[in-house]
Amino acid sequence: MSILEGKKILLGITGGIAAYKCAELTRLLKKEGAEVRVVMTEAATRFVTPLTFQALSANPVSTSLLDADAEAAMGHIHLARWADLILVAPASADFMAKLRAGMANDLLSTLCLAADAPIALAPAMNQGMWLNQATQENSACLEQRSIKLWGPVSGEQACGETGLGRMMEPQALLEQIEWFFSPELLSGVSVLIDAGPTQEAIDPVRFVSNRSSGKMGYAIASAAKGAGAKVCLVSGPVALPVPAVDEFVAVKSAAEMAEAVISRAPGFDIFIATAAVADYRPTLIEGKKIKKKADTVVIALEKTEDILATVSALKKRPFCVGFAAETDSLESYARGKLRAKNLDMIAANKVAGSRGGFESDENALHLFWDGGEQLLEMAPKSILADQLINIIAEKKHESSI
Repeated sequence: MSILEGKKILLGITGGIAAYKCAELTRLLKKEGAEVRVVMTEAATRFVTPLTFQALSANPVSTSLLDADAEAAMGHIHLARWADLILVAPASADFMAKLRAGMANDLLSTLCLAADAPIALAPAMNQGMWLNQATQENSACLEQRSIKLWGPVSGEQACGETGLGRMMEPQALLEQIEWFFSPELLSGVSVLIDAGPTQEAIDPVRFVSNRSSGKMGYAIASAAKGAGAKVCLVSGPVALPVPAVDEFVAVKSAAEMAEAVISRAPGFDIFIATAAVADYRPTLIEGKKIKKKADTVVIALEKTEDILATVSALKKRPFCVGFAAETDSLESYARGKLRAKNLDMIAANKVAGSRGGFESDENALHLFWDGGEQLLEMAPKSILADQLINIIAEKKHESSI
């Protein structure tokens, strides 16, 4: 039996060319046994007719907030209470802005405001609109409110431009919905995650660091929590809102991160090391700001502790997953780290000549473990995080048998 058998999916469609993809999504959901009700904005009906979705869903399509027949029974409240999941696809920039503001001037925005059910958005818009500061702030705010963002992805757009803004394909959205309804894979499991960069002081105002944004680690922390795990996130300095985890520990230096992680690691089932910990730190931290006098300055550096190797060598060790950000020879370096640090799995990504990696909202990962590997294609980090957590849960279970 499909995991979607009997699930009630409310599909909200806003105005955008990607609305045509929702016909296939509706068909796929019905094929898996889900019950689908469709709500369309007025703009959406300009792209695809309601009759199309009525035929595919075998249910009437709702388009108007002020439908006298539906409103006699408070139809928008009924729909909001009926759904197990509300998916808005495509979710336009306009709709995301309205949802953040709490507006309720059409049926779809009203039922989202009244809903008890979880809400997911599949954004679709021009790449410039997606990258606009207002849209980025809206998406970050909505995620903070536990609204899931599935996408967007990169590719060619209807306007002829190429970039981040395409709606995920129907099959990919179906998989996201299936993962959403999957049993909590990490229920009863504790997960320790480190994320972000570290800052190694040179003097009171300067430090050595790197370009890690922490976005991948934070996405993994959210995904692990969503999978039912008890999550502790140890984070270096980043400009991200703190996700809903069980324990959050803010650190700055590699030494602080090492102390926070190593002291906690024996009490956790899984350790996922996404942090870009400085490999070296200044041997001497000046007590006063170094003045600009000499033409050159030499700063002596010393190695920092290898946190992942230390945790992996503990007598009572968790299932250890490392990350390898490489500029070249990705597979050979990743496999070398897997062996050298005695890891259970390593996730490698290329950070040179690629649109993914540091500071990006997207990434691609090549996973390696003893006797196997799997490539996770370029996708938003939130999507990758869900995929990675599913694989880690599977491999952790196998290692316990």
